[in-house]
Amino acid sequence: MKVAIVVPYSWSFWGGVVDHADQQLRALRALGVDAKLVIGNDPPGSFTHMLHPGRGRLGEPPPEVLPVGRSVIVPANGSLPNIVLSPSTVPRIKRIFERERFDVIHVHEPMTPAIGVAALALWEGPTVATFHANGDLRWMKLAAPVWGFLAHRIDRRIAVSEQARDSAARWLPGEYTIVPNGVLVPPHAEPGGREQRVVFIGRHDPRKGLQVLVRAWPEIRKRTGARLRLVGADELAVRLVLARERVPADGIDILGVLTDDELTAELLAAKALVACSLGGESFGMVLTRAFACAVPAVASDIPGYRAVVTPETGLLFPPGDAGALADAVTELLADEEQRQRRGAAARELAEERYAWERIAARLLDVYEEARGRAVVAA
Repeated sequence: MKVAIVVPYSWSFWGGVVDHADQQLRALRALGVDAKLVIGNDPPGSFTHMLHPGRGRLGEPPPEVLPVGRSVIVPANGSLPNIVLSPSTVPRIKRIFERERFDVIHVHEPMTPAIGVAALALWEGPTVATFHANGDLRWMKLAAPVWGFLAHRIDRRIAVSEQARDSAARWLPGEYTIVPNGVLVPPHAEPGGREQRVVFIGRHDPRKGLQVLVRAWPEIRKRTGARLRLVGADELAVRLVLARERVPADGIDILGVLTDDELTAELLAAKALVACSLGGESFGMVLTRAFACAVPAVASDIPGYRAVVTPETGLLFPPGDAGALADAVTELLADEEQRQRRGAAARELAEERYAWERIAARLLDVYEEARGRAVVAA
């Protein structure tokens, strides 16, 4: 089977959907699927730096990644995704579809221009779409009347969680299958023998709650002596948050964007993950990434995180409450035996529910259903 994974964002900049699609690509190829990733790309250089102040992924994409245009930062759903809006994207996608002759296309966030919308408009064969976003999706007030009709070309709809399903169905009613985001599970991960480190993974978007963690950090540092390792956030943005909150950088390491292997190594050395988003999360990808490495979590009590964290795998705190966050991190680190039990349970949960081997196999079933539905419709 030959599958196109279509993503409306840029391969050059880290984000939840991009990370998901990257791992999906590798998981499908490991099962013998001839999968390709159709996505934006912003080559390193002064023009890219002008459009994107943050540091991106350096180097050329691998051969299985098919770039179709540059991206720009567009505020959406409380975040700052790098979306491809270039008109030249449309003919590039058309040429790729004609040349590659895929059996199925799998479009992530299919209502997002230009890549998602163009893929639905140009492709005549079996189509699967995954909806990731959570929230009121106010931009769909414009999109639904103009190109919402293209949703009828989708043979199978996937949502990564109940929250994502409800958000999408509000604008695009229909049948959705819930298939959660997959996670890379390293072959070995022991919850013990860790350094006194706490990890935060996320961009510096306001809804990710980095400012809440920064406010809580002096108290966490004083009570536990831990170091904070920041992954994914731009250094300049972190420095601005620290200055705004008048918090010293004592015990804080700003690591920026890491490769998958580097992130795995970082998590395997850490005792806890902090996920402090204020809302808008349909699924806790950072949580399952930590769980796979036997790292328990302290997470804000929002629906997308509440659906992943269990009492056996972590602690929840009221979103935006820096004092409660400090208390929860201190509690988790204070009892090492209980922390290790939570870490072991977290890894078991990741293996049972979210391992990419399982998720990729489910996707293959969905692809076959889409092909069968497309044949019947024809």
